[in-house]
Amino acid sequence: MAEPTRGLENPTIADGLTEDRWLGGRLTLLQPRRGHRVGTDAALLVAAAGTPEGRIVDVGAGIGAVGLALAKSSALAYADLVEIDPELARLADGNARRNGLEARVRAFRLDALSRRERREAGLADESADCVVTNPPFFEAGAVRVSPDEGKARAHVLPSATLADWIAASIAILRPGGRFVMIHRPDALRAILDAIGSRLGALALLPVHPTIGASAHRLIVSGVKGSKAPLRLAPALILHGGDGRLTAEADAMHRGERLIDWG
Repeated sequence: MAEPTRGLENPTIADGLTEDRWLGGRLTLLQPRRGHRVGTDAALLVAAAGTPEGRIVDVGAGIGAVGLALAKSSALAYADLVEIDPELARLADGNARRNGLEARVRAFRLDALSRRERREAGLADESADCVVTNPPFFEAGAVRVSPDEGKARAHVLPSATLADWIAASIAILRPGGRFVMIHRPDALRAILDAIGSRLGALALLPVHPTIGASAHRLIVSGVKGSKAPLRLAPALILHGGDGRLTAEADAMHRGERLIDWG
């Protein structure tokens, strides 16, 4: 990976980048000023994964926020940040160095859905203790694609399906390892079909923007090879009636609370 940009000041960085403190200041992240930026989905994925140890693989890592946060949470955690966009992969590598995690974090510029590319990069199947992922929410042709190339890549799978993404992610996971994903509730049927019998101990956690509103996110957790039954975890409400983050959601955004899976 290229050496990260040095000596830049907050809040606006040269070449269309910003340097931001995230997750209650736990991480300093260089990220594109425009396009897809780290936000609530990433914070929720971190809170959902907890404090895993061993090898963590962040599939579709972007600038590396989730994988870096999980590596930061435990000295026994090692993270592989897998990203197809070369510029985002470069930023992920630089963010590992920026946060003093280069000894325990690797950034890969590759197509995670390609077994050949994974193998050639040394990212073996059934090697991860935990796989986390925030896939693009839509398949090609389902929505109008943003003219911003970065946003389009983050939101739309160009030539694959959600099932392909899930299958590749689970292939990386070792038996007994944990899979954690955030997605849209209306993709539930496709998610369950893609998982099939690969995972057990499935837990589904709906995330609601406000009290009384329909869920707009779904967090899925499962264990490879488990035979335990599916269960529905207690819902998470992000905002109260005053429009402010609930105390629980605010603490997750600051990296001070994990999701209670019940």
